Amino acid sequence: MPNTPERRSQRDDLEERVLALLSDGQYDGHPLRGALEEVIEQMHQHVTRLERITLISDRYQSTARERFRHLSSRYDRQINRLEKAIRISDRYQSILKELNRALREASTHDQLTGLPNRKMMTELCRLADERVSREGDTYALLAIDADRFKQINDTHGHELGDQVLIALSRSFVSGIREGDTCARWGGEEFLAILPGADLDTAQRVADRLLHAVRAIALHCGSTLINPRVSIGLAQHCPGEKYGEVFHRADKALLMAKRNGRDCYVVAKQPTEPGGIPRIPL
Repeated sequence: MPNTPERRSQRDDLEERVLALLSDGQYDGHPLRGALEEVIEQMHQHVTRLERITLISDRYQSTARERFRHLSSRYDRQINRLEKAIRISDRYQSILKELNRALREASTHDQLTGLPNRKMMTELCRLADERVSREGDTYALLAIDADRFKQINDTHGHELGDQVLIALSRSFVSGIREGDTCARWGGEEFLAILPGADLDTAQRVADRLLHAVRAIALHCGSTLINPRVSIGLAQHCPGEKYGEVFHRADKALLMAKRNGRDCYVVAKQPTEPGGIPRIPL
């Protein structure tokens, strides 16, 4: 039965009554006196044991609570450390991703202009050949070269020369179609690939590039620099690889230079005796 305050009070009253009877002399020699004394003694022993057990239990519970608080504190510290490690790991992973992205871009893009570099353009041309072989598609290449670029460098310095290359790159990006790609092929040379473009489409793009470049005006002190470019264009012919298409476009570019620059020339077909210059007004 539960050890309620009421029961403890009843037990204490009973003990007092028994002790009063035992201390009463008129009950000396009573046959139950010895039994009552033994019961009282055993009860005291039980109470002593219970008090000892209660004390041990209290100490154990106190120790357990203290241990729990200690473990809880250690757990909280470990959680905090883990959360900090996770935050550091997330930042580290973010830094690694950004570094990998920068490394990939550095390996595929020109540092000065931000255009794809020769390595990436070569891969794009190779993929274009595979697409043509697989789907019977076509493409055109535009070989582009800055006119009299060496003269700009020698007269005004390489810093202005870099500005010219950057300005040209921006005009090319604005002039090509969505899905086309223009790359810095090397030095002042650029190469654009136009997937799915026939000669008429390629000529319209070349016209837009020439007009976009003519709108460039760079100031060097009191001197105004208006760069120009020459373009040779060629459409892929059945059986060709991109190297052969580029060779025809490059030869057309040389013809555009000979024709006075600031123009484009359509490359001759592999079976044609010569290319026909196309000089926009």
